[in-house]
Amino acid sequence: MLSRTAEALFWIGRYAERAEDTARLLDVHFHQIIVDPAVDEGDTCRVVGTVMGLRQGPATMREVLDLLAYDGDNPSSIAGSLSAARENARGVREAVSGEIWECLNATHLELPRRVSAARQFGPAPFFSYVRQRSATLSGYVASTISRDAGYDFLALGRSLERADMTARLLAAAIGTPTRGGDHWVTTLRACSAHEAYLRTYQRALETRLVLEFLMLDRLFPRSVLHALSVAEEALSRLEPNSGRLGHGDDARRLIGRVRTDLEFLSSEQLLEGLPERLQSIQRGVSDVSESVARRYFGSSEMVGWSREEAEWSTAGSPGGRGAAP
Repeated sequence: MLSRTAEALFWIGRYAERAEDTARLLDVHFHQIIVDPAVDEGDTCRVVGTVMGLRQGPATMREVLDLLAYDGDNPSSIAGSLSAARENARGVREAVSGEIWECLNATHLELPRRVSAARQFGPAPFFSYVRQRSATLSGYVASTISRDAGYDFLALGRSLERADMTARLLAAAIGTPTRGGDHWVTTLRACSAHEAYLRTYQRALETRLVLEFLMLDRLFPRSVLHALSVAEEALSRLEPNSGRLGHGDDARRLIGRVRTDLEFLSSEQLLEGLPERLQSIQRGVSDVSESVARRYFGSSEMVGWSREEAEWSTAGSPGGRGAAP
């Protein structure tokens, strides 16, 4: 597979996952502000800014939505991520199915109308639309392409983005002033995990159990451990021959360390040094992504996660950060 194609597929996975996760995050926090008068809008905006890696986050929800939902030039926004995913797919149409291309292209063409309606009438239908389109894309990925290297690069990008976002959500949650268990309900809903948590534990929310579920659960697809395991399996298929002396692939070594640090962590140890552990997970995901770029994508330069961190060395490419040349 050409490195250009591999890179585009990797970033399709990352951008599509980023759009869905950001829509889920903004949806639950916007709803929280609307229905609960006790919720401070400024505090909520700061939490969202922290999750999304903004050093100086917007002060109002309107500003949050403008920056993280509607701004097509921001690769961390919903509109920007979906447009970047489509641009990457446009450059490698021979590597994706017709259904995947049509889903991404139709979503991109529909975005201006959806954004305009969201600005006028409220963002809830926009968030619902993004989540539905993301689910449609996931279904096409699962059912219309072969389980070859292309699928593995898609799965790898999606899983790394998912692990990073869940770690970011947990880091923001533990840094939020306690309001009973409300912030944990919000965090679980942002991961579409509230119902799954209740079915699993069949008891009220507890900090330790929420952290255990979102970090260590092997069966829930949005837990950090599950996402890292899926990414590691994709890497193992891309580089199956490791030789007698361990893995020669830096990315596999890096992701294996992050995963095993979590997999063999007991529930009692979970709360010890938690902020540092979550930061370590985010750094680990970033290191794996950079290693994958060096190993498979050659000349591509990695750019920061958010616009404030970005150094637009790839500004001329249509998809922004990580876009296929």
